[in-house]
Amino acid sequence: MNSFVTGDVNFGYTELYEIGIGSKRICFAMCIMGLVERNVFSIIQFGAVSGAVCASTLARNGVSVTIFDSGRGRMSQRREIGEDGKELMFDHGAPFFCVGNSDAMALVHEWESRGFVSEWKQVFRSFDYASNKFLGIQQEGDAKKYVGVPGMNSISKALCNESGVKSMFGTGIAKLEWLEEEIPWLLTDSKGENLGRFDGVVASDKNIVSPRFTQVTGLSPPLDLSLVPELATKLQNIPVPPCFSLMLAFKEPLSSIPVKGLSFKNSEILSWAHCDSTKPGRSTDSERWILHSTPDYDNSVIAKTGLQKLSSETLNKISEEMFKEFQCSGLVSSLPFFMKAHRWGSAFPAKSIAVEERCLWDRNRNLAICGDFCVSPNVEGAILSGLAAASKLLQTSSFL
Repeated sequence: MNSFVTGDVNFGYTELYEIGIGSKRICFAMCIMGLVERNVFSIIQFGAVSGAVCASTLARNGVSVTIFDSGRGRMSQRREIGEDGKELMFDHGAPFFCVGNSDAMALVHEWESRGFVSEWKQVFRSFDYASNKFLGIQQEGDAKKYVGVPGMNSISKALCNESGVKSMFGTGIAKLEWLEEEIPWLLTDSKGENLGRFDGVVASDKNIVSPRFTQVTGLSPPLDLSLVPELATKLQNIPVPPCFSLMLAFKEPLSSIPVKGLSFKNSEILSWAHCDSTKPGRSTDSERWILHSTPDYDNSVIAKTGLQKLSSETLNKISEEMFKEFQCSGLVSSLPFFMKAHRWGSAFPAKSIAVEERCLWDRNRNLAICGDFCVSPNVEGAILSGLAAASKLLQTSSFL
């Protein structure tokens, strides 16, 4: 039986998925922010939907998949503890997603029938910070808003626990070596230990060959640029602005806000806010809100701090500035009993590098690279890219 590996790359780790068809082994390295091996992946931190879709699709076609993961992606959730010791859950990344493509829609309808996706039936509005007034209802056509249940990471969790998919956690991939041998890919973890040989690799994050990986971790990217010069060129300079999320929990509902999701206009700091606890399947013990920052604010912080891990003092300052902006809108008068800021690292890829192909593919090395940065910077783009990567591998005659 051939086997493959898929993985997410998070800075400092590489997540891979091992998949089997016949006697060969393929490695899918999914990248979110660094390297994380999909054969080893932390289910709590897992959030890369493109790699999960790829792994699930391969498994359904007779490929056995092992997943490694230690990072969060677009479909992510944070577990926090309040002062009273109670658990608080926040979808600090993508608040919801919409789909229009028929292939993506078919998958979402299946997920809905299986119970880990549900429609979020809320009306959103825009708020003008300059006039402190609400504008018209946001026009989104007939597009439904979907969320994972009970959290946005539930989708990746479900896909990574399907039949034919084996999930392992806590192993980081530091290096992917190409050897001119029958089973060419050699995987090594951050401790220098040999993790096995594979016939192919699928990477779900551009940082697998990016200098940005070195800026954040101080380590060389796990994949040698010279191995895939054409793909590396396309991946080199994709602007991916970060975004700051502020997680808030209130004892009482914010009754002065007439909607549960709003975009901000003319605010220097806030771009978006939503009431996370109104989503299907969420706890209603408290009212929890998520605020997202503006690109200008993000850039001003990064200009001062760089890309390294932020200190608690810096995060506290960000929390205070974002919440003060929220207060000055006149929308909230009560104080939260929980408040914490988080940097959402690769939030919105600023360009798409493979809109028609939907993934990057090197047939000579059985290397696919997928993610929202290939198609469009949203969940639907990640889904379509994962499907495309799986299709490339399934069409490869050497694995049939």
